[in-house]
Amino acid sequence: MKNLSQAVKQYLIVTGNYWAFTLTDGALRMLVVLHFYQLGYGGLEIASLFLFYEFFGIVTNLVGGWLGARIGLNKTMNIGLALQVIALAMLAVPSEFLIVPYVMFAQALSGIAKDLNKMSAKSSIKGLVKDKGNADSQLYRWVAILTGSKNALKGAGFFLGGALLSWFGFQLALAIMAGALLVVFAFSLYGLQDDLGKAKKKPKFNQLFAKSREINYLSAARLCLFAARDIWFVIALPLYLASVFSWQHWQVGAYIASWVIGYGIVQGVAPKLTQISSQLNINQALFWVINLTLTTLVLALLIHYQVSIEWTLLIGLMVFGVVFAVNSSLHSYLIVKYADKDGTSLDVGFYYMANAAGRLLGTLLSGYLFQVYGFAACLWGAVILLTASAVCSIALPKKD
Repeated sequence: MKNLSQAVKQYLIVTGNYWAFTLTDGALRMLVVLHFYQLGYGGLEIASLFLFYEFFGIVTNLVGGWLGARIGLNKTMNIGLALQVIALAMLAVPSEFLIVPYVMFAQALSGIAKDLNKMSAKSSIKGLVKDKGNADSQLYRWVAILTGSKNALKGAGFFLGGALLSWFGFQLALAIMAGALLVVFAFSLYGLQDDLGKAKKKPKFNQLFAKSREINYLSAARLCLFAARDIWFVIALPLYLASVFSWQHWQVGAYIASWVIGYGIVQGVAPKLTQISSQLNINQALFWVINLTLTTLVLALLIHYQVSIEWTLLIGLMVFGVVFAVNSSLHSYLIVKYADKDGTSLDVGFYYMANAAGRLLGTLLSGYLFQVYGFAACLWGAVILLTASAVCSIALPKKD
């Protein structure tokens, strides 16, 4: 560690914080879905538990980006860690206290915490990469490593959530996670720089919506992309595996974990798959989303006509995950690249506000479509949303 530059040390601390938070975030999602399904809640009712989680994620990304530029990303990241500890502790109470409004409030805190943490981590990289000949290539690699490793650990979190629910039960599992994250929070208070990501010129609140054309179109493409994922992934898939295939909690968690881990690994190596060095041909963003749309269309047709459903689902969603990961990694690089150097978190916060809006839309549609029309309808919804993402990608600049 002594031989590492200060920028690399800060990057490692930011990444470590992001990793620890992500484990608890993935585990919490799986714990809530499976525990309340076990209590007899339907798909739409379970989706409603995440309503405030996603809604306050939208608000947090918008306001949090402005706040990070004013007070520093170290503070917004640490606030996120502290709020997640509180949210986990709130849910680690006896079951009789877990009424829907209470759970929604705790999930709201978790949603604020998650997006403060993610916005802070992604924004800080821009300031840590020095301007030099290979800055674009290094920026893409660092963003890909952070994003890919985070999603791999989120997958591990899904497995952890299913396993902890089976081993310890809902309340004790949450108490264990809250204690572990509290230790990470204490270390982060000591290790992060005070001026990380703080803008030289304090941004005004009315600058929140003043975005460039490329950021607006990229944000719209991101909204549709993540709505297309969560429309089948968040609610419909776990319930489908548990109800149709009669999988146990740990099996549901293990499969979803393997999907997200594989997705994260692909994100991490995306710079090699897209062969990007110092210049990025933006046409690749359109190329990969068209591939994802066609992949989802084939999968929807196979599920609709019930062609070897279990194998189609298991293999088809793995293929979807690979192509989706490249799309996501390209987007994550582009927003950091497009963002202004001074006050990066403003642009990144706006972009992840759109990301959170996509998750909210996908979550609500996932619960509704699955409950009313079934799993195939969720995939058809994904096809429509991916088509919209492709249309938005057409408007991106053709050259970096």
